[in-house]
Amino acid sequence: MEYNNFGSLNIKVSAFGFGCMRLPTTDKIPLSANIDAKESQKMIEYAIDNGVNYFDTAYPYHQEKSEIFLGKALKNGLRQKVYIATKSPVWLINSKKDFDKYLHEQLKKLQTDSIDFYLLHALDYYRWNKIILKHDVLNYAEKAKQAGLIKHLGFSFHDDYDMFIKIMNGYDKWEFCLLQYNYMDTDRQATQKGLEYAASKNIGIAIMEPLAGGRLANPPKEIINTFNSYQNSFSPAEWALRWIYNHKNISTVLSGVNSFEQLKDNIRIANSSKNLAMDEKELYIIEKVKAIYQNRIKINCTKCNYCLPCPHGVNIPKNFELYNDAFILNNLTFPKSSYQFFTAKKEKASNCNNCKECEKKCPQKLDICTLLETVDNLLSKPIDNKPVDNTTIDLAKI
Repeated sequence: MEYNNFGSLNIKVSAFGFGCMRLPTTDKIPLSANIDAKESQKMIEYAIDNGVNYFDTAYPYHQEKSEIFLGKALKNGLRQKVYIATKSPVWLINSKKDFDKYLHEQLKKLQTDSIDFYLLHALDYYRWNKIILKHDVLNYAEKAKQAGLIKHLGFSFHDDYDMFIKIMNGYDKWEFCLLQYNYMDTDRQATQKGLEYAASKNIGIAIMEPLAGGRLANPPKEIINTFNSYQNSFSPAEWALRWIYNHKNISTVLSGVNSFEQLKDNIRIANSSKNLAMDEKELYIIEKVKAIYQNRIKINCTKCNYCLPCPHGVNIPKNFELYNDAFILNNLTFPKSSYQFFTAKKEKASNCNNCKECEKKCPQKLDICTLLETVDNLLSKPIDNKPVDNTTIDLAKI
């Protein structure tokens, strides 16, 4: 296994980090609480035997069962061989006492005295200003570090570049961050510029969603044909991972694996990650693929944010982004999961009351209220009973 420095910390982490959000389930329903403990245990032991030392989980994963499973899985001496990263459920913090409450709950679930890497989960404008700053969370986190309950403090991020810079500069003791990044997200969320800014601060950089929740691993036929036009073609998943490892500022790449085959592929690719520089033709293939994906966009939202703030709290650009993702990648599982489980109730399209204030401000003159209803009609439906990485749907028939 290849290892990288985690920013300025005197710690080396495996190039591949084991994500515990998409473990195998007995009911085959993605992200469900019914983790296949026997299969998942074997995968974790295999990963550790092959040098993986970074395991990432979070309070809500697998409907709050992921931390419990990981705590059990790392018994019998395995805990001492790895670093555990988990995340504070900041959206549940309603008072200054809540940070400690959830931290102690997570320590108990994980059956550990200390969490190696503790993140403030999914920070954005609202959570930073209305929760982290309002409830003095950073002060409580520092006290937890002093008490030895957590060793290193960072954050995961889901907003735009400007907000990323505000959070980075809003606290001078960040030790690492977790960013969504893949070849389709270079201009979304923290963006390529944000990645470079974090590197300039010499903090550890972990990457989530390198395969966009598995969607880049199972693309439409047109994308597969484009990849296959290259003489030394790889699987779509390997193309995406090779592109990530082509960036030298990244410490570890988190990938949620739900089968042994996926795990072995991730380990194989990570084992040669320092020798995966992509040539000009390979980078050109990636750009062609991006262009094909972009042509599948249905709602022409430029995320200018002129429509915000919505009087009723709806995060209009986020809803449109999830809807577009379903068509761009021809996959409903991830957008539905994000909408149903990870989008605050007041931010959902369903919270629109058709006041049309947003439509007066939209430079693209979008029929926003009608579109929000369309979004909710699609994304609020039950998630299909299929594995995440194998769910491909003909959206044209919907």
